[in-house]
Amino acid sequence: MSFFPSVLDELIERFASLPGIGIKSAQRLAFHILSMPENEAVGFADTITKAKSTIHCCTVCQNLTDKEVCGVCSDPRRDHSTVCVVADPKDVAAIERTREYNGSFHVLHGVISPMNNIGPDDIKLNELVDRVVSGDVKEIIMATNPDTEGETTAKYIARLLKPFDVKVTRLAYGIPVGGNLEFADDATLSRAIEGRTLL
Repeated sequence: MSFFPSVLDELIERFASLPGIGIKSAQRLAFHILSMPENEAVGFADTITKAKSTIHCCTVCQNLTDKEVCGVCSDPRRDHSTVCVVADPKDVAAIERTREYNGSFHVLHGVISPMNNIGPDDIKLNELVDRVVSGDVKEIIMATNPDTEGETTAKYIARLLKPFDVKVTRLAYGIPVGGNLEFADDATLSRAIEGRTLL
């Protein structure tokens, strides 16, 4: 039996369905919403509705935007011959935070994962191939996560693009900055040795 009104229970359940939110966090969020002044709560709900109705995929890179073409793709100062392929829109934000990359992006909106019934046709691969076929792309940088699904996706894309005159590279990875060699696993150390660079 619940101690709360059914609408509050439903609000808690909605928050609990979000990734990374447990039941206690969901309760805190629900109570916080109820404690907000009504105009703030309505504004919060309106923003969710507006975001859901106006945000869609960029027609070029498939990143999220509220315009036809996103800010990166429409920026003439970016190097559009280099395309960094990422799994999710949040990965674009992570790479942009470094301020080291000046190319364009392609967001797959997932990775190949047979265990989760996600195949090549379930992610934005055809759109990537179309960009490469156009002939403007010279390098594809695979920036999927260094896990099984990310590696599978990167290798699949590399094989898919082999017939085209495009260089396919992979982000270097290995020992993190501030990391300790004694705590690194064998696979990480192997990748670090393979990806070594000149000083």
